[in-house]
Amino acid sequence: MRSLGNFTSTTFLLTGVPGLDEFHIWFSIPFCCLWVIALLGNSTILYVVITDSSLHEPMYYFLSMLSATDMGITISSLPTTLGVLWFNARIISLDACIVQMFFLHGFTLMESSVLLAMAFDRFVAICNPLRYAMILTNSRIIKAGVVIVIRMLFNLMPLLLLLKRLSFCGPNMLSHSYCYHPDVIKCSCSSIKVNSICGLVALILTSGVDIPCIFLSYVLIIKSILSIASPEERNRAFGTCVSHIGAVAIFYIPWVVLALVHRFGHKAPPYVHVLIANLHFLFPPVLNPIIYSVKTKQIRRAFLKLFPNSE
Repeated sequence: MRSLGNFTSTTFLLTGVPGLDEFHIWFSIPFCCLWVIALLGNSTILYVVITDSSLHEPMYYFLSMLSATDMGITISSLPTTLGVLWFNARIISLDACIVQMFFLHGFTLMESSVLLAMAFDRFVAICNPLRYAMILTNSRIIKAGVVIVIRMLFNLMPLLLLLKRLSFCGPNMLSHSYCYHPDVIKCSCSSIKVNSICGLVALILTSGVDIPCIFLSYVLIIKSILSIASPEERNRAFGTCVSHIGAVAIFYIPWVVLALVHRFGHKAPPYVHVLIANLHFLFPPVLNPIIYSVKTKQIRRAFLKLFPNSE
């Protein structure tokens, strides 16, 4: 980022909270609190999963992947947002923008894949418990992690490479305090038809595939749970899914709404874009550790081991 005096057609202007620039320093306080909560919560989950041998199971390996992607999303948006709120450092170059989008969108796409993998984990655990350990072996979980990264690169790299062919004539005013692909391509003065089509294809190949697959998994899970005779067993089986359902909801709903607002909500007030974007990139990293520590007994017990006097 550079000062406003160095603005050129190949740089972009980041936006804080439109119309409330004089209050940016105050807005930074809740933002910083949320970032601290997100980083502490997710790093603690990673730590307890690594150090507690009782958590060395597929469900918690996938949870650690979720925490890692949440930390990546938080760290990717942190530098530019704090720069805008604290120092009014609003200018960012195209190359720096592409780097930020690689990490921000990359971790977002990987989180979608991780949530799908976690849905499959719950499906196998409830619908086919006797073969759970045979199906979800450590080697297959590692392969799943590699596939998640490859899938992200396959969907994201064409979008970023196609940005280099665009011409930007300025003023390139972005709607957020970080670079977001649909926001960046709208600033181009050349045709963005190919970029828009590729962006839509990437959206379909990720959330367009993951959401129906997760929904189908839970249809089969609910069908299996309802076939259990004991009410206690039904409640226990469904209880293992509550945390994941919450994580899916707080991730996908803001993401889909944000994508729709950017594509079709051109007349929406600027603060709508800012609010939805911040909900998407802040809420999952903040709320996921809270949801899993409250709703998952094993994670809660591992957290309490860190503070022996609290038990």
